[in-house]
Amino acid sequence: MTETTGYNASAGRTKFIIGGLLIVAAVVYLIASSTRAAAQYYLTIDELIAKGESIRDRDLKISGAVDGDTISYDAETLTLRFTIVNVPADLDEIERAGGLAEVLRQAVANPDAARLLVEYNGPIPDLLRDEAQAIVTGRIGEDGVFYADELLLKCPTRY
Repeated sequence: MTETTGYNASAGRTKFIIGGLLIVAAVVYLIASSTRAAAQYYLTIDELIAKGESIRDRDLKISGAVDGDTISYDAETLTLRFTIVNVPADLDEIERAGGLAEVLRQAVANPDAARLLVEYNGPIPDLLRDEAQAIVTGRIGEDGVFYADELLLKCPTRY
């Protein structure tokens, strides 16, 4: 006479595989949804203008050359406003033009280059000067002003 336990090994294995697949699917979903939520577009000013309204409510990272003549700062409200000028994103193009410092200089001197007004609230950075490279993170407002949450400046003659 044989003893039966009532346990089917293949049914247990199937439950284990289904449970494992559900866990893997949940992890993949969480990674995909958090990546989409935290994603930022990294654009030049020309690319921003070309995309138009389609990126109105998105987090953006924009790079450009600081036009020193447009810098204004209100120390009472800690409001900094300045204009950045489009610079190319292609590293080969930057090298062919004589390097980053030369590209930034040419961009600011070009009256036909695309420009973007930036507003940032916070202390004025030490590196904010004419022809510095600005990388700003934030959102474009209904008024066309870029409201920056983060401001990174690089002076090409120093770095």
